[in-house]
Amino acid sequence: MAAVGEEFFRLPAEEKLPFYSEDANKATRLFSGTTYETGGEKYWRDCLRFAYDFGAGDRIKDWPDKPRRLREVAENFTVLTRGLAMDLLRLLCEGLGLQHDYFEGDLTGGDVTLDINHYPPCPNPSVTLGLPPHCDRDLIAVLLPGPVPGLEVVYKGEWVKVVADPTVPHALVVNLGQQLEVVTNGVLRSIEHRVMTNSAMARTSVALFVAPTEDCLVGPAEKFLSQENPPCYRTLKFHEFKRTYNVVKLGSSINQRTNLRNTQKEI
Repeated sequence: MAAVGEEFFRLPAEEKLPFYSEDANKATRLFSGTTYETGGEKYWRDCLRFAYDFGAGDRIKDWPDKPRRLREVAENFTVLTRGLAMDLLRLLCEGLGLQHDYFEGDLTGGDVTLDINHYPPCPNPSVTLGLPPHCDRDLIAVLLPGPVPGLEVVYKGEWVKVVADPTVPHALVVNLGQQLEVVTNGVLRSIEHRVMTNSAMARTSVALFVAPTEDCLVGPAEKFLSQENPPCYRTLKFHEFKRTYNVVKLGSSINQRTNLRNTQKEI
């Protein structure tokens, strides 16, 4: 998967240009920057994005046909990695005391999004990021980070680099999304993260996102509610949630996006 992603971004510009689009509603597209609203700030990333509908027929007909094995490899990676994410969700259910199939159906029934991210060498990494500080708005994300570091997460109020362990090659990074935080009423927390740039080496990563359907109502599960533990989060349709949590900034303070409880009290 990493190899065909890197190969795509090495293609001549004229072969990639037909897939470039600034239409955020287009399922398959190549674009630069981020899909969050950022007040005009720019980010040092190119992204080839696929949407995969498990209920559709020919799911990959609009995907690039170059490099030669891109469609085959990306579809296989999508199916296997979503399967891994569903296994992880079932294990979380077991650990949290939820019924094992709680996340089956609409909570994971939205299109699976696959992003191949490419961060070229940046002439001046001090003035821009690859991606701004944010939390994933989906349910769960699985990331193939690649060998070049760049991902940072918030830990105890500080930015911490996520560095691959050389003894565990091809390890995957799992991010719990904001929908998991809502469903568990804050027992599980979505982590804030960002991507740094560097001036020496290009970086390619692959991220897969599992999300609810657009009209799925997501709120705290009854398991996590009681007189002592009232709901800390509003129940919203997923598309309403995405619209509400769609603004990030390059200079944002840590935890701007993670404190959902206070933000939801204001809306």
